[in-house]
Amino acid sequence: MGEKPSRQLRSARAVRSGFSAAVLSCLAGLVASGCVTVTIPVDEYNLARAAVDAARQAEAPRFAPGQWHKAEEAFKQGQRLYQERDYKTAQKLFIEAKASAERAENSARVTRFQSGETAP
Repeated sequence: MGEKPSRQLRSARAVRSGFSAAVLSCLAGLVASGCVTVTIPVDEYNLARAAVDAARQAEAPRFAPGQWHKAEEAFKQGQRLYQERDYKTAQKLFIEAKASAERAENSARVTRFQSGETAP
């Protein structure tokens, strides 16, 4: 029983040990890549909400309904996806909502001014 393992047996163990290390290394890599941190788009959400609120105050639904609709829809979809934790898509929608709301606000202000409803 005190015999040394044969050269072939030692070689097989070394290969198996190396294979196990490689498999463990691959698994660790997969686990690490699956644990990528997700950035929650809090800033994008807040900026979009502020832009939508400003557009509403500028009466964009009345004076710039097309841009307002785009802003409102993008913001609502972004909120839904945010709640579903699809943060990447929600972030894109919040950015889109902010841009549309800003265009709607500007358009509404210009239209109101041109109609004589407000002073500059």
